[in-house]
Amino acid sequence: MKRKLISAIGIAGMVVSIAACGGEGGGGGSDKGADAKELTVWLAVDAQNNWPELVKAADAAVKKKHPGLKINHEYYGWPDKNAKLDAVLATDKVPDVVEMGNTEMLGYMVKGAFAPLDPAEFDSSDAWLDGLKASVTYEGKTYGVPYYAGGRVANWRKDVAASVGVKTPPKTYKELTAALDKIQKKQGDKFSAWYQPTRDWYAAMSFVYDAGGAIATESGGQWKASLSSPESLKGLKEFKNVVDTYMHGDKTKDESDRYIVYGQGKSAMIFAAAWEGVTAEDPKNDKSGKLKGNLENFVMPGPSGENMPVFLGGSDLAVPVKSDAPALAAEWINAFTGSSGQKGLMAKGNLPNNKTDLATLKNDSKTAVPATAAESNWFVPMAPGWGQVEKAQILQTMLQSIGTGKKPVEAAAKEADAAIDEVINTK
Repeated sequence: MKRKLISAIGIAGMVVSIAACGGEGGGGGSDKGADAKELTVWLAVDAQNNWPELVKAADAAVKKKHPGLKINHEYYGWPDKNAKLDAVLATDKVPDVVEMGNTEMLGYMVKGAFAPLDPAEFDSSDAWLDGLKASVTYEGKTYGVPYYAGGRVANWRKDVAASVGVKTPPKTYKELTAALDKIQKKQGDKFSAWYQPTRDWYAAMSFVYDAGGAIATESGGQWKASLSSPESLKGLKEFKNVVDTYMHGDKTKDESDRYIVYGQGKSAMIFAAAWEGVTAEDPKNDKSGKLKGNLENFVMPGPSGENMPVFLGGSDLAVPVKSDAPALAAEWINAFTGSSGQKGLMAKGNLPNNKTDLATLKNDSKTAVPATAAESNWFVPMAPGWGQVEKAQILQTMLQSIGTGKKPVEAAAKEADAAIDEVINTK
């Protein structure tokens, strides 16, 4: 799930009011609020619309242990959630559990908005997916529990591939580019063999991490940008090669409408969130009338020879530091995200929060591709100023300069590193 990070400014108003209690309380190892009579849980509308029975099951499990407990639920859409949360965190009446997009967690952890939790209290915490575990960890402490995940896969048109004699998905990057070269030659330069938006930093950074590079690295408590490293440059140059060779659309675009563009029938492949192929072939988006039943997901092979590491989006659950019932909040979170909850979420098409459950999905042909792809994953640098990096769209600016040819890869990366270094260690 792609979520935009809030900026440091966006939560500045609540900092003064929570600073005094930051680091205190929390569900982990604490009995505070264990006898509370009321619990308030904020979730995104995904839970309300798609798996309300899982919410009810978690409620029932906790109420069974705490007769008379009242559990209140509020649901929100993602666009307005942060403003609502920021406002309430500045008061003394906060929710006890709140759902966060995993890239939203960092800004709140830095500001001390969430209570520390003890991972040992939560099912499968020793097997949480690496990218999700990173999203709830700051300075060695855990401030949230991974809820579910969404990964990225390659998706292509079987009919277009078959037209050049390719009838099975590629297993290696060499096989992939060989097939795309044939497709591009056959279809001509008004067609994108691979529709890859230039500003899509999730895809571009997958190339960087596949090559052994990183956005930034940490040493001695300080973060430093590393897009200019030889490894990162190798990944960026291959990303540019993809855009130059196969992407014949607008090279100033991001990925927000990729599924719509894909549905227009002028491209053969995308590397995207797993839901995008399904959405593209929906009749309201499939303007070509050729996509339904004709699209195929496969694990994206990387130039390194391994599966391409993918960004893991998703949601986490956290306990505001000013909650009056952190112990009960932790109980509810575990009831919701624990073993039975994960099975329910997987049945709804989500990836689980842990490697053990993820492995079971590899045995089902319907889920094997996203499950296998998610095994190799990366996450953003957990640096205090990362929110400012995203807000400034430093990576997108760099990639547009590279993709449009405005600047050489080395120059664009060096400029991005300098911009990142100015803010990445700022709280």
